[in-house]
Amino acid sequence: MLVIGVAGTELTAQERDWLRHPACGGVILFSRNFASKMQVAELAQAIREAAGRPQLLCVDQEGGRVQRFREGYSALPPLEGFGRLYARDREAALRLAEEHAWLMASEVRATGVDLSFAPVVDLGRGNRAIGDRAFSDDPRIVADFARAYVRGMHAAGMAATLKHFPGHGSVPEDTHHEDAVDDRPLEAIRAQDLVPFAAGIEAGADAVMMAHVVYPQVAPEPAGYSRRWIGGILRGELGFRGVVFSDDIGMAAAFSAGGVAARIHAHLDAGCDVVLVCHPQLVEESLAAMAGRALQPDVLSGLIGRSAIDWERLIADARHGAARGRLEGGLA
Repeated sequence: MLVIGVAGTELTAQERDWLRHPACGGVILFSRNFASKMQVAELAQAIREAAGRPQLLCVDQEGGRVQRFREGYSALPPLEGFGRLYARDREAALRLAEEHAWLMASEVRATGVDLSFAPVVDLGRGNRAIGDRAFSDDPRIVADFARAYVRGMHAAGMAATLKHFPGHGSVPEDTHHEDAVDDRPLEAIRAQDLVPFAAGIEAGADAVMMAHVVYPQVAPEPAGYSRRWIGGILRGELGFRGVVFSDDIGMAAAFSAGGVAARIHAHLDAGCDVVLVCHPQLVEESLAAMAGRALQPDVLSGLIGRSAIDWERLIADARHGAARGRLEGGLA
């Protein structure tokens, strides 16, 4: 299945047609799709009505610099601050991270959006794309936060997505703009980057997003379209049974698979359940590429509409105001 991007704050006629395509399983929203809390809720409803069947609506609402919905939403601090607090007070840091997860997920759910792709469990080791999105450079500390964050999202009725498997943090390159190669042996990756993923999976994470990073000592292709990484290690070794998402196939590091159709097929053939097509200009060709493929319309059903919630009830919840007060001032 595909999860696609749309261009603006309202659907075009062409986008409505895309949503009715049987291979379209959902929409990922960005800042370009957001004007206000009311508008984005109306857009979410319009997407579902246009599709005429369940659709996964998702967003990257991590906090810090990666927060697509802002005005009217809590200003969430980046994850890096929790790692600094952990050094002083482990239990306080984990409690606050769980509150961060609950607050983020509750506000996204109240908007009518099913899923925020969170948490980032990459190690904070200088990657240009990850930066302060990572909790820590220590795999065991990140593992602690992965467990706490999954708990918080689940408490809000949202599925949790670990990203970016098997770990994007230990190379400097930003795969949005360039290829990235991590030449460490599998044993080193297992002992470090895989530790938080294993913890998050054990805690019940529902989905995993792959990295567009090549690990040549493990497999010759990027992890996102590697049978070894998805089937052998993620599903086989770590026992993950949830949904596997690709990262965006419009990113520069995905081009190694070839054209748009080749990227779609490479990811699905390797074991991804869902391919992200975030750039609207790639959607038409991506949908056409799905012709003849067996579809899995139920693959996303466990991530959609887990609980009924609305803004009025959320704001009346004392936990919302308390969590917002603790987090909006930043992490001292």
